[in-house]
Amino acid sequence: MERDYHTLLFTVEDDLLVDGGAGGNVSRWINHSCDPNCTSVIEDRRIYIDSIRDIQPGEEITFDYQMITQDRLTPAVKRRFPCRCGAAGCRGTLLKKKR
Repeated sequence: MERDYHTLLFTVEDDLLVDGGAGGNVSRWINHSCDPNCTSVIEDRRIYIDSIRDIQPGEEITFDYQMITQDRLTPAVKRRFPCRCGAAGCRGTLLKKKR
């Protein structure tokens, strides 16, 4: 059976994860993009979404999830976290870029 890799939690600190499905607000519907128009900012253990450019009326709000996995970043692992954002520079995965 294929494992579901799309239960997404937001890491605030090592000891604090936010589960948007448990009493979260509308921000839980913000999608990922490899060319986002917003970024997440954490202050005092709270998450804020700040725009990084002008957002046009009707445009979807997005940020880069930058997910981290403990697995070695093989092509198979990247395929478990696919990105379909459609950006010109899409990296094909929700996982954070290697530095």
